[in-house]
Amino acid sequence: MKLVLGSSSPSRKGLLRAGGIDPLIHAPNVDEEAVLACHTGASAKDAVLALAEAKAQAVAPLYPEDVVVACDSMLLLDGKLQGKPKTVDRAVERWRQQRGKTAELLTGHCVVLPETAQPSGGDSIGTERVHHVECVRTLIRFGSPSDADIRAYAEGGEPLFCAGAFTLEAQGAWFIDSIEGDPSSVIGLSLPLVRRVLAEYGVDISSLWNRGDHAHN
Repeated sequence: MKLVLGSSSPSRKGLLRAGGIDPLIHAPNVDEEAVLACHTGASAKDAVLALAEAKAQAVAPLYPEDVVVACDSMLLLDGKLQGKPKTVDRAVERWRQQRGKTAELLTGHCVVLPETAQPSGGDSIGTERVHHVECVRTLIRFGSPSDADIRAYAEGGEPLFCAGAFTLEAQGAWFIDSIEGDPSSVIGLSLPLVRRVLAEYGVDISSLWNRGDHAHN
């Protein structure tokens, strides 16, 4: 059994590798804008869950014997969902809006268990494959970087394809005063959530860890 990451995110891959797992990477072919368009009027939570589930469903059928994890994160700022800025100018504008404020990062998760997974100590689930869908919320308190710092950060490229236009594990950490909640979910994937879901089906997270010298590569 392996863990398959339904994402091309280097942050999520790095998080799993730091946690002892070298995941298989399979970037899903999902039109995020189309998924969101089908959920117009949905709550922020339902929107990120729909995106995570769509990504997992695009990948899971190819890996029936493995654990598949897909996620999506969006920032809820002033009552509006914010995705990836994608351009330097949008990242600059976003940071000017959010500096000094508190926002909520929502990370939707879809964990797909192997076809053979059964609840630990519970009733059989039959032939239906388990898709566990859950959202993790974390409060982000932004600092107040100068216009020069904002411009330099955006032009460096790091925040352009990150939800909320920031990272916690790299240069963006200079501008985050504090968080309240699960730090790994801010990076992009909640390690405690995945561990808990797997444990419910009798899978110890340590069984997916790398062993020997490979773990140190």
